[in-house]
Amino acid sequence: MGRITWNSKVLEVYANPIGRDIIRRILLQMNLPKALVDNPVVGNLKLATVRRLTAKKLGDSFFETLMRLLNNEKDMPAEDACAVRPAWWKEAVFYQIYPRSFCDGNGDGMGDIGGIISRLDYLSQLGVNALWLSPVYDSPNDDNGYDIRDYRKIWEGFGSMEDFDRLLEGAHARGMRLIMDLVINHTSDEHAWFQSALRDKESPYGDFYFFRKGEKDSPPNNWTSFFSGSAWRYFEEREEWGLHLFSQKQMDLNWENPALRGEITDMIRWWLAKGVDGFRMDVINYISKTEGLPAGDAQVGQLMGYYGIEHYFYGPRLHEYLKEIRREAFAPFDAFSVGETPGIGMEMSKLLTGDDRGELDMVFSFDHLETPGHVRFDAYKYDLNYLKTYYIDWLEHYGNHCWMSLFFENHDNPRMISKVEPDKSLHPALARLLLTIQLTLKGTPFIFQGQELGAANVEFKNIGEMSDVESINLYKELLKTKSEEEAFRIVLAGSRDHARAMMDWEEAGRQRQREDSVYSYCRQLIALRKDNAALQYGEVRFTNKRKKNIFTWFRETGAATWYVECNLCSRETARPVTQRGSGWRIGNYGKPSSMMRPYEVNVYEIVS
Repeated sequence: MGRITWNSKVLEVYANPIGRDIIRRILLQMNLPKALVDNPVVGNLKLATVRRLTAKKLGDSFFETLMRLLNNEKDMPAEDACAVRPAWWKEAVFYQIYPRSFCDGNGDGMGDIGGIISRLDYLSQLGVNALWLSPVYDSPNDDNGYDIRDYRKIWEGFGSMEDFDRLLEGAHARGMRLIMDLVINHTSDEHAWFQSALRDKESPYGDFYFFRKGEKDSPPNNWTSFFSGSAWRYFEEREEWGLHLFSQKQMDLNWENPALRGEITDMIRWWLAKGVDGFRMDVINYISKTEGLPAGDAQVGQLMGYYGIEHYFYGPRLHEYLKEIRREAFAPFDAFSVGETPGIGMEMSKLLTGDDRGELDMVFSFDHLETPGHVRFDAYKYDLNYLKTYYIDWLEHYGNHCWMSLFFENHDNPRMISKVEPDKSLHPALARLLLTIQLTLKGTPFIFQGQELGAANVEFKNIGEMSDVESINLYKELLKTKSEEEAFRIVLAGSRDHARAMMDWEEAGRQRQREDSVYSYCRQLIALRKDNAALQYGEVRFTNKRKKNIFTWFRETGAATWYVECNLCSRETARPVTQRGSGWRIGNYGKPSSMMRPYEVNVYEIVS
């Protein structure tokens, strides 16, 4: 790949994998069409010309940042046609468990490992065959376990290591794999490494973190935290600032230090030796920061909402660190990895997950969770037609060297059905529609707890009912410029507390007894996917691409063909032409009629 210079044309930048993802990200944030860039007029402009034309709005710093990012990456993703390499995690249906709210096993009002063990049969009967466990490590719980105090200990509120071993054994006995959350961008400020660094400025652990000198009222740079305010915290003990991209108790680790990387590798191997099948890697693309931690560009900060993000979302040594983890820890155990990678687009994802790369197996890309021009804390109605264009784009261009994760919900996002449809009477049909999309498209489905019941957002009445540190901090920040009512409305739209409410086991019990429930539909759909290779490995072929509110596709192997049709809106819609030889197998309204009903979906097996 040639080096990008000021004489390079916009089309050359767009052909660069980093350039394409950055341009698409900017267009997405600004709700602008990609045709604005990939046309002959704009495409043939030199970067120097674009820089001059936009100097007043963007400034030199923006373009210097862009140039650095473009030339940091020397590789191109593999684009050759190839067959899919089979793997257990490509065939699996994952189920994410948020331990604090999944099931209370000891009656203290909070979920725990004992509660999870008591529901293993429920999960097995649902049909899921892989569990993703959010953090259960020892933690002061400033961010509900994502602030780890001891990587090799279970937090006492969840149980003991013996309880965890019983959980792992019980899952395996039922034919289910188990992956854990791996939070290695940061630790709690109560971790022994950080405490040693505070006690002794000469401690070797001081270089495990980012400490910088500076006046007490002047942070080292303008980076901002994802949980509001500066990304720096002043420590009197050292008379220095410490970096935290998240809460003030989550201190970022310095991956430049080989001793730190060695400690992390040893810890990962320790868990894998216990029998854990892999890890979901929390904000893993943030682990490499630009040397010197330079100030963030003002224009990038205003556009993305966070200052400094361009210096770590795809850092200069990210590939090196991921290859090292894979080689030293994951590969010897044939372990699975899926990375949480905020801000990473399709081309960067190819470079992080290609089966020729030796880095991650999969990533979670988040560009489909909000429609263009929106962010999580905007109150708006999500248009599923955007979801259609997103999946068509990815599945037609991602290639067989890579494999998609299919999800709509997790512990960090509100419930999707509440974002799409305010009419609660339509939620059961919509829940089935979303589950069908997940379980019949090409990729690995990740179901979040309660999704199999059609769980919706919680109707919080005030900020006092919320517990999420992100939501509370944002509310306090918003009060500086908005009324309590306005601030709460914004927080309510995107709070992580919606997904973290306690699982409704009474509702689960009721739905398990009814054949017409969301639960029963989900169980049947999972079984259908398991029993038919075409719904796992079959190629996907989309039809009706330009027809609004209609989303249709085939899944095909040499031996079998399946067809799926979806109505993406809350109105009746004309049904597309039914395929010849179609044998209806499952749908959210029963057998189809002449018109497609609100959020109707049907799955057919094509019989020759």
